[in-house]
Amino acid sequence: MELKSTSLGKHLAQHPYNRVRLLNAGVEVSGEKHQYLIPFNQLLSIRCKRGLVWGELEFTLIDEKVVRLHGTEWGETQRFFHYLDKAWTEWGEEMSVVSAAVLSDAVSVIDDLEQQSRWLKRSDITSLRQQLDGLFAGLPLPHQRVSQFENCAQQWAYCQRWYHQADEQRQRRNAQWTTQMLEEYADFFNTVETSPLNESQARAVINGEDAVLTLAGAGSGKTSVLVARAGWLMQRKLAEPEQILLLAFGRKAAEEMNDRIRQRLNTEEIEARTFHSLALHIIQQGSQRAPTISSLESDASKRRQLLIEVWRQQCAEKKAQAKGWRQWLEEELGWELENAAFWQDERLANRLASRLERWLGLMRTHGGAQAEMIESAPEALRDKFAKRVRLMAPLLKAWKSALKEEGAVDFAGLIHQAVNVLDKGRFISSWKAILVDEFQDISPQRALLLAALRRQNKRTSLFAVGDDWQAIYRFSGAEMTLTTAFHHHFGEGDRCILDTTYRFNERIGDIANRFVQENPHQLRKPLNSLRKGNKKAVVLLPESQLESLLNKLSGFVKPQETVLVLARYHYLRPAELDKAKTRWPKLNIEFMTIHASKGRQADYVILPGLRTGKEGFPAQARESVMEEVLLPAPEDFPDAEERRLAYVALTRAKEQVWLLFDPDAPSAFVDDFKRLGVPVQRKP
Repeated sequence: MELKSTSLGKHLAQHPYNRVRLLNAGVEVSGEKHQYLIPFNQLLSIRCKRGLVWGELEFTLIDEKVVRLHGTEWGETQRFFHYLDKAWTEWGEEMSVVSAAVLSDAVSVIDDLEQQSRWLKRSDITSLRQQLDGLFAGLPLPHQRVSQFENCAQQWAYCQRWYHQADEQRQRRNAQWTTQMLEEYADFFNTVETSPLNESQARAVINGEDAVLTLAGAGSGKTSVLVARAGWLMQRKLAEPEQILLLAFGRKAAEEMNDRIRQRLNTEEIEARTFHSLALHIIQQGSQRAPTISSLESDASKRRQLLIEVWRQQCAEKKAQAKGWRQWLEEELGWELENAAFWQDERLANRLASRLERWLGLMRTHGGAQAEMIESAPEALRDKFAKRVRLMAPLLKAWKSALKEEGAVDFAGLIHQAVNVLDKGRFISSWKAILVDEFQDISPQRALLLAALRRQNKRTSLFAVGDDWQAIYRFSGAEMTLTTAFHHHFGEGDRCILDTTYRFNERIGDIANRFVQENPHQLRKPLNSLRKGNKKAVVLLPESQLESLLNKLSGFVKPQETVLVLARYHYLRPAELDKAKTRWPKLNIEFMTIHASKGRQADYVILPGLRTGKEGFPAQARESVMEEVLLPAPEDFPDAEERRLAYVALTRAKEQVWLLFDPDAPSAFVDDFKRLGVPVQRKP
């Protein structure tokens, strides 16, 4: 059956189409030079309209294109439309039966997922959408028409809600499931640690995303969460003990974690490792050889002796080298070198030794050839950096020779080798879950090892616990953005926040939290305290009052209570502490650097050194071009890491903190604390 424009209509309409023909399951619209085939499965609507003289048919397609036929006799147009509409409607009804069956399958896929007693991950939603896309592609009806059929409308709406509001649906479903788990496993959460887990801790443990970052403020129970997470994986049979890898940054931390796991979970099959022991294990298993760790890594005096000897030798034997080193130390670091043969100065050598260790370590961690290292430097720094690399080259060569002679590897080489073994497929990871403690301390090199493990086993989840507010190890290569931009680096997932501290009172928390968050690069998070604390829980005190303060403390501090004196550097230990054992024999007092205090706590904390100058706090930047190029870039905020260091110091205290400052030359932090409402006292 077909419909044609009249001769006059064709002439006056001047339209490319003048004929329409009904096909088996579609229509063909054509003209002298044009032909357009419209299958019913591409057709959204048909309209029959009457013009002033002639009829008009209008076909709307799924791509929103409209095809029109003009100039047809009106009566014939009506008759053709009647047959066409009937054929199209019958076809639609027939196809709706097929579509209903397809949609029934789609609903089953959604229901199967929703009814599973587990956490729905973002990757589950991605997979669901892919399945639905495949099913929807098999629908004979245009998607825009499916809801017009009674036998399809309800199922289609349900599928569309899950498809287009998937994240909201996932969150709703996970919230319901989490509530169910908190009730069903209440005994587990109440007994897995010595104290019951609070709700934010338990919710972090339950979260089943592929990549979870748990932000754990000071004293918020991060170790409890790690232990409970391992227990939860076993309890729910999500992983066997041997499929759980727990990583810590130091041997002592790993040993403490192992003790806690054995005590609380009654298993010795979960072993907490350091990144270096993990790398060693991967190399041993993947290459059937056991690398030896160089004694230079464990023997600091031997390491420094090697570097100083090589440094002295090059300065003594080559005038150009000596000149280069003098220029580096005087112009860049601002050191005063009095002797012509400055390299013989024992005090200078001792001072330089730690710098040489750091620079060499950064070069080794970077890996690759020196030319590649120089090329990676920003153009503005490249020439200066190249000069420094050339001065360090003999030390790097001596280090490599010492390793070769010993038949050993250093820590940097160990991780590079492990990544290489993983990428070549020589080690097959069986770990389904990786749990990392103190994640804010992670370096790009260690992050590469994690990434290589997860590439090796796509089913491996990552559960990281850390606190960007306590990121204080940039000088050793830690990169804070690996935490603050966690999901950019480690894939989609969730961020959980432990919102309660069990250590310090509300006043200490308020001052510390507001102080660290003045840096806009720090992640915003609440950290609530269980105890109020009074306004004098944090006070500013002239540093000349330290002895008076210790006298006062000796009068009221209980025998079981502790006092922690923290300083920016070891050599800034207050002289008053020399007589502490005899002057205040019953005062349980200890001194350490702020860095060393990480993970510690005390009832009372004293923080001296809030003054300006070279030995002040915040400490003046002491970086050379080596750190500028080879360390992660610092945030664009004044004294960002020093501010985090002050936060760490403040949050070691349970009851009270005294901030000792120089009234004649107070540090920039003093004004910050005053602005936050910290009172200034003349005497303790």
